[in-house]
Amino acid sequence: MNLTDTLFVITARGGSKGLPGKNIKELCGKPLIAYSIDVARAFTSDENICVSTDSEEIKRVVEAYGLKVPFIRPDYLATDTATSNDVLVHAVNYYKGQNREYRKLCLLQPTSPLRTAEDVKGAMDLYRDDIDMVVSVVKSHAPAVLCQDDEEGFVQLVYNKKALGRQQLPDMYEYNGAVYVMNVSSLLEKGMGGFSKRVKYVMSKEHSVDIDDIYDFYQVESILKNR
Repeated sequence: MNLTDTLFVITARGGSKGLPGKNIKELCGKPLIAYSIDVARAFTSDENICVSTDSEEIKRVVEAYGLKVPFIRPDYLATDTATSNDVLVHAVNYYKGQNREYRKLCLLQPTSPLRTAEDVKGAMDLYRDDIDMVVSVVKSHAPAVLCQDDEEGFVQLVYNKKALGRQQLPDMYEYNGAVYVMNVSSLLEKGMGGFSKRVKYVMSKEHSVDIDDIYDFYQVESILKNR
């Protein structure tokens, strides 16, 4: 499969606080970001893969892996307040300036190395031109256990009012951060915050691990070593 109408964007900040340097930290023999590059390469050629980063070190590692990094993000996109929406719009507009326009954008965050090409294909297959986004999710157990204090200071279940078993509650899902397939027109016209037509793609728990800290990293490392 070679998708020429889709821009694959891998966003990689240099300043991770939870796990410093995590996007290029070696995981089972290759840098973490390489797992997302490999998945993108299953669908398209390198010219349609954009690593958007503010870090010269990340750029060096990615190019050593064989993928050219088209730009270093401008300073205003290198701050803690820069949003994913800002970063994606910048990438789309960069390619527009190169006379290359895309209908779809597939965001692959490097912190989801267990996401597979089959997961991305599953999300792609759900995409239609009349929606804003297909987003990957994982089934949540939170409705069974989510709780908060009431006015008297006693903890109360929020959804599971009768302390039912998890199987008796309606299915609910969490974004897992692994795959986003976006309508580029919607992104430019409304921004991600304005998306109202979202379709979910459900992923397995194993493929949904998102690396935020060293404990997540150890979990992923263990899974990969035992596959």
